[in-house]
Amino acid sequence: MSGVPAPAPDWTQRRERGSLPLIRFMVWFSVAVGRTASRGLLRAIALYFLATGGAARRATRDFLARALGRKPTLAEQYRSFFAFAATIHDRIYFLKERFELFHIEAHGRELFEEGGGALLMGGHLGSFESMRACGRSLIKRRVAMAMYGAHAQKLQAVLEAIAPGASRDIVALGQVQSMLELERCLEEGALVGVLADRTFQDEATISVDFMGAPARFPTGPMRMAAATRQRVIFMVGLYRGGNRYELHFEPLADFTDLEGLSRTEREARVHQAVKAFAARLEHHARSAPDNWFNFFDFWKQP
Repeated sequence: MSGVPAPAPDWTQRRERGSLPLIRFMVWFSVAVGRTASRGLLRAIALYFLATGGAARRATRDFLARALGRKPTLAEQYRSFFAFAATIHDRIYFLKERFELFHIEAHGRELFEEGGGALLMGGHLGSFESMRACGRSLIKRRVAMAMYGAHAQKLQAVLEAIAPGASRDIVALGQVQSMLELERCLEEGALVGVLADRTFQDEATISVDFMGAPARFPTGPMRMAAATRQRVIFMVGLYRGGNRYELHFEPLADFTDLEGLSRTEREARVHQAVKAFAARLEHHARSAPDNWFNFFDFWKQP
């Protein structure tokens, strides 16, 4: 039952579009003219990326075909690009703590009433920034983000461009002190978010049925939860148009009771949790297919 190491997936080799100067301009413009006025640019931006992003457009079309059970229309493909642009734009206001601009509906807040840290696991579905906003304004808890290497550095640069100091909530994995910092956050009662749907380099994976076909999911995030003896809560922040966000927190796995289990039993628990994660990700992806932001062939086998 051991995981299978996978070569670096295509998405890790793809150059990100956009630049820090452009981000800084958008931050300035969005704050200066306000959310409603600045959203006027989003339709043009989404149309541009739909027209010029061939690989992303094909991946979006293929995903929508799986989710909808039919060939998607061009308008449905455009909605996916617009939803992505909208959530990136709204990140500015979430980081600026302009929560009053949004209508946020949160389900599962009672999971955090007992206190204590926990790992929040989600995917590239919807808006993670809306989840952090919920943590700060609705749950009254710190929400940090655990990421690997260069991806953590890129996000830190973006966050600093939007709101200086926001990058303090990024825990960079893959370093000597990473686990110590992660455990410190959890011991302090913080919620630590992990995006658990993409693989990195030679990370171990297992094949899981997802949207009707086998896809590889990493086992690393769940192994981290097992190593730190944490409970795992599924998270997703779905963009529902306009200023509306729908957040869901759902119990996914509990690794606080591993004492006395054999290595084989622990491995089975990890694999079971990965499959449970994939099932919840599929459920919410089908409920909001325009929120799927993996713009590459997710099912391509290594």
